[in-house]
Amino acid sequence: MAARRCSRSALLLIFCSLWVFIVAESQETTRTSDRHATGVSSPKTATGSTEEMAEQPTVEEEDQRRWEATETEEATRDEVVTEKQDTSAPLSDVHSSVPKPKDDFQEELVIRPLHSGDIYASFQFRTLWETDFTTGNKVSHYRLFPKSLGQVISKFSVRELHISFTQGYWRTMQWGQPFLPSPPGAELWVWFQDSVTDVDGTWKELTNVLSGIFCASLNFIDSTNTVQPSASFKPLGIGNVTDHRFLRYATLPREIVCTENLTPWKKLLPCGSKAGLAVLLKSEKLFHSSFHSQAVHIRPVCKDWQCKTKSWELRQTLNVVFDLHTPGQGKQEWSLFKMFSRTLTEACPLASSSKIYVDITDDPQGEQFELSPATHLLSQAMVLGDRRTFSLYDLTQQITFGTVRSLNLHIRWRSSEGDMLRPLLHAERYVAGYGLQTGEIHTLMYNNHPYRGFPVLLMDSVPWYLRLYIHTLTVTSKGKDNKPSYIHYQPSKDRVRPHLLEMLVQLPPNSVTEVTVQFERALLKWTEYTPDPNHGFYVGSSVISSLVPSIVAMDTNGTREQPLFSSIFPCKEESSYFMRVYTEPLLVNLPTPDFSMPYNVICLTCTVVAVGYGSLYNLLTRSFQIEEPSPGLAKRIANIIRKMRGVPPL
Repeated sequence: MAARRCSRSALLLIFCSLWVFIVAESQETTRTSDRHATGVSSPKTATGSTEEMAEQPTVEEEDQRRWEATETEEATRDEVVTEKQDTSAPLSDVHSSVPKPKDDFQEELVIRPLHSGDIYASFQFRTLWETDFTTGNKVSHYRLFPKSLGQVISKFSVRELHISFTQGYWRTMQWGQPFLPSPPGAELWVWFQDSVTDVDGTWKELTNVLSGIFCASLNFIDSTNTVQPSASFKPLGIGNVTDHRFLRYATLPREIVCTENLTPWKKLLPCGSKAGLAVLLKSEKLFHSSFHSQAVHIRPVCKDWQCKTKSWELRQTLNVVFDLHTPGQGKQEWSLFKMFSRTLTEACPLASSSKIYVDITDDPQGEQFELSPATHLLSQAMVLGDRRTFSLYDLTQQITFGTVRSLNLHIRWRSSEGDMLRPLLHAERYVAGYGLQTGEIHTLMYNNHPYRGFPVLLMDSVPWYLRLYIHTLTVTSKGKDNKPSYIHYQPSKDRVRPHLLEMLVQLPPNSVTEVTVQFERALLKWTEYTPDPNHGFYVGSSVISSLVPSIVAMDTNGTREQPLFSSIFPCKEESSYFMRVYTEPLLVNLPTPDFSMPYNVICLTCTVVAVGYGSLYNLLTRSFQIEEPSPGLAKRIANIIRKMRGVPPL
């Protein structure tokens, strides 16, 4: 009993001493913070009195003083925080143990008024995360990066993933070049890690998973529409390993893009569609447009300029072209509310950068259109080989929204004049021939550069049921044969894999190069036809990749005042730029049997069976009885009379 009492008293003494130590430490911390708060408030009071005695400043001086005051205030806050951390050592140890977030999110909207009167809007959402999915370590904490895609990268050892869903066809000759091209329908190409042993099996599982994530028909991707390009697609991230055994490419040109694809795409954003630029993404407006394309690109990038650390970049893009041009009425006015039925009120709270760019390169003096509200912030960038100028709106600054706390950009056209430069590279494709047995595929590649030729890499993936005659392949430029310097052809196998044709062709300046190849249509099994076989079968777009000479490098004007050493050779980043062009998908008719014949046969057979079997069954099951003929009227009257007289009837 005595030992138990001693132990209880010792424990009570220890608890009392700890409580006294904690109370004393908290009181000391409170006094220190009050002392510093008093010291900070006194400079503000002195500064306020000095400003009251000064004269009325200009706008620039006010902005400069505002920035200086902000810097002074932030410095004072940093000193207070530093002194607080010095006085409370245990608290600083706790905060230092919490890791800083290693992810970042940015959002941008680029608006370009087109010469046709349409409006091109391009959304860019970028998420960077400093982590490593390839080491095998399980990543369990996700902040800005979507967990569904992170698990896909880890499970299937994906190095790069590029997927796009497009509705409509980009009209290059009317709209110019897009920021990020994509073919009609669905496109998917993936680079796997070199640790993957069964690439085809992993590819099949990955397409099924992505089909569920994006609510698309990617599960229809199989070996019959998957190819392995050898030169057309290179990794866009770091680690430029070109072992094409780990590359897979497939397209679904008939894929329809609708709201069920847009909704899961928006859920991948950190703020969803509740804040920031994503509030403009209303499906009823986006799909009521001439062109709509949404894409997801995942790749590893360098964190710093020395590339000592690696980050994963998730870039979600959405491009849309609004048809606001009415024939006979000229170019119409447009605004954010007219295009998206909404205005902007705030940036995404999780975004470190939120900006809107309006392309004013073709109208620097405001002669063709008027942009409101006006902004004094301008930005220049090299876009597709051309130096472009943009009006910049920073959504992280409250002054951008004004007093109404709402931003509604508005453009009023003043003149409908203005010419658009023709794209330097443009391509078309069509099917020629007659009948349902043979045909010919024509691919036209336009080089509109006035004096420079450049090589292009053409990739064609043709389904197996169009049997190509590769010996009929011809390439002509300006009426002469143009022999390709590189050709890679993989023949198809019926119901196993498609044709793959890649060739490197030199395009002469200001010319049209035509590539033709003949084919024969195969006869499918009746179970291989689509529910609407008379509509036709789609063939995916051709892919043309090239380093196109820059528009800036085309300037040969020697009258400008510039250093002589800079006028001979153009700058490296302005001399050429990479461009990828997609042609139209083809719609080919195949020999189609008369699918109404089974219906006719079934109807005829049922009729014969009903008539024949019904008659035979009636004869076999009916019972026959002999009936006496009924007496005539005279005989019946005589029988009645005989009955009245009591005589037997006749």
